[in-house]
Amino acid sequence: MKILMIEDEKEIVRFVKIGLESRGHTVDAAYDGERGSFLGRTGHYDLLILDYGLPKCSGDVVIREIREDGKNFPIIILSVRAELSDKQEMYNLGADDYLTKPFLLDELLLKVNALGRRPLEIKPEIIRIGNLEINENAQVAKRGRHMLRLTRKEFALLAYLGSHANQIISRSQILENVWDVNADPFSNTIEAHVANLRKKVNCSGQSDIIHTFPGQGYKLSLKRFSV
Repeated sequence: MKILMIEDEKEIVRFVKIGLESRGHTVDAAYDGERGSFLGRTGHYDLLILDYGLPKCSGDVVIREIREDGKNFPIIILSVRAELSDKQEMYNLGADDYLTKPFLLDELLLKVNALGRRPLEIKPEIIRIGNLEINENAQVAKRGRHMLRLTRKEFALLAYLGSHANQIISRSQILENVWDVNADPFSNTIEAHVANLRKKVNCSGQSDIIHTFPGQGYKLSLKRFSV
């Protein structure tokens, strides 16, 4: 999943980001409500982790702006406020879960996983394209009987292409959904990752199923062109 975290305590962001990225997620971070609201309304995210007490604008304002903009991804609130009335207010505004500070990282990860299993659109647990299998829950992929040894970023890229199989996915779409907001759009990191991924997916002389369309993007498909 691509996750946005809005939290002004940078040490909390650091250890949560490490925990999430170790499990294959991509994480963008904002340290004030104004910047966080902007990212939440203009970016493509699967989940938001939101601190209630933020500089520039508070968590309740951020929720209201994001929901009014039509974004319906799940929101987990982090707050030192533990009163039932505070929680009820956040739920009424559109929050999906609530965690009181201080919190355990493992508990937050459990909530992230639980909300991730309730997607906005139904997706298969295992994506299959020919003899390629991509299991997002287990974070594993194999082609035929051969298990693919992928980095976290390579797996995220493969899963994203697989979830849009038979479609040409542009470079900007990949940058938006697989890389974080700090990625350099002018670097060749996507091209390098696609090249490495193609070598691994085409293991043992398998046919090429990651196709490049110059000036357009990439497609994961058994055939380069549809009939």
